[in-house]
Amino acid sequence: MGQSIRRLAAVCAASFLLLGGCGGAKETGSNQGSGGQSGKEKTYKIGVTQIVEHPSLDAARKGFQQALKDKGLSVEYDVQIAQGDQSNNQTIANNFVSDGVDLIFANSTPSAQAALNATKDIPIVFTSVTDPVGAQLVQSMEKPGGNVTGTTDTHPEAIPKTVQFIDKYIKGNRVGMVYNAGEQNSVAQIEQVKKAMQGTDLRIVPVSVSTSSEVKQATESLVGKVDCLYIITDNTVVSALESVIQVANEHDIPLFVGELDSVKRGGFAAYGFDYYDIGYEAGEMAAQILQDGKKPADLPVQYPQKLKLVINKKAAKEMGIELNPEWDSIAEYIE
Repeated sequence: MGQSIRRLAAVCAASFLLLGGCGGAKETGSNQGSGGQSGKEKTYKIGVTQIVEHPSLDAARKGFQQALKDKGLSVEYDVQIAQGDQSNNQTIANNFVSDGVDLIFANSTPSAQAALNATKDIPIVFTSVTDPVGAQLVQSMEKPGGNVTGTTDTHPEAIPKTVQFIDKYIKGNRVGMVYNAGEQNSVAQIEQVKKAMQGTDLRIVPVSVSTSSEVKQATESLVGKVDCLYIITDNTVVSALESVIQVANEHDIPLFVGELDSVKRGGFAAYGFDYYDIGYEAGEMAAQILQDGKKPADLPVQYPQKLKLVINKKAAKEMGIELNPEWDSIAEYIE
């Protein structure tokens, strides 16, 4: 009888241990970056909203994802592209809120505005935003407030230096600018260009478009009316940049652009930085929020850290631009 009782006790103990080992929530992912906690790290769900696909925004997204990987976070991404459609943009943001994502990464001004319109609770980290204050995303660059912060794609000296270069080295004073007046970031940049032109005899000749399909015709309308073209970081126009490059090459019009990826695609020159870098910096901020419990309100908006002039030699030849020896000491060249 005693032996039977001991066997029964052993079976009960084993059953208790088995049941105890099945309790609790199941989490997946790497245990890197777990802050010393035992067990497996939580897998975070991040909704990625991007207004269009073009090399600069794509590079920023890759930088963001790499930063979180380097921080050791386990992340599941839901990447959605709005294809330039504002209604799609808002639907994407609303769906992320319904899905209960841990964080929204908004890659562009319209994407960030839609995300903020959808939620005041879920943390939002943006990049590729030109004027975060003017876009009413943050209260100030130093103290964002609310549930939003990120990195801006405006270096304070980029537009002034571009205007100075045009004024000093380009013949004529008419600067053609194609942009989407529906993009707040573009409107802000147009005003910055006008301000930078004060004290010079330069003037802008603007043409507004609503969709990327209108870009080529709008650019062609400037032929004979301008001495150079300056395409800022407008998502609508940059997504159709090849059509602008084609017109500039065919009519020997110097084409200045707002970021370095557009120089690689065939623009003549830009004062810019790598969008990968500002995406990476945004990813580091996201890690602070998810991993360290920081609040977006307490993380200042970050500016790009590096600015350089890059000139495309092949584009210069296509556009009939003679390279000036003075540029050797101030610019990097690509072929």
